Amino acid sequence: MGVTLTENAARHVENFIAKRGKGLGIRFGVKTSGCSGMAYKLEFVDDKHDEDLIFESHGIKILVDPKSLPYVEGTELDFVREGLNEGFKFNNPNVKDACGCGESFNV
Repeated sequence: MGVTLTENAARHVENFIAKRGKGLGIRFGVKTSGCSGMAYKLEFVDDKHDEDLIFESHGIKILVDPKSLPYVEGTELDFVREGLNEGFKFNNPNVKDACGCGESFNV
C-alpha cells in the first residue's frame, strides 16, 4: 500500500525541489511528541539512507524509515490552502485519535 501524494501535493513538492535546485524527494515519518503520542515529520531530502523504503507517487519519491512505516502505511499526503493558510494535510487511515490542537495523534 505504501504512502502516496495527491497531484496537488506532488506539484508543490516538485516546484519546491526545482526552486532549491536539487533534491531526491521527501522524507516522511513520525516522532514521539505531543499530547496524543506521535507527530508527523516531513522534510526535503537530497540523499537516501540504506534502510529507507522508497515509494513513488506522481513522479515524486517518498522515503520512509522502517520504524515509521506501521504508523503511516496507507497515508495520502495532500497540500491544501484554507483561507490564508496552506500546508500538508495527512489522510492517515491508521489514526485512532488526535489531540485537539491537531499536532499529534495515536494509532
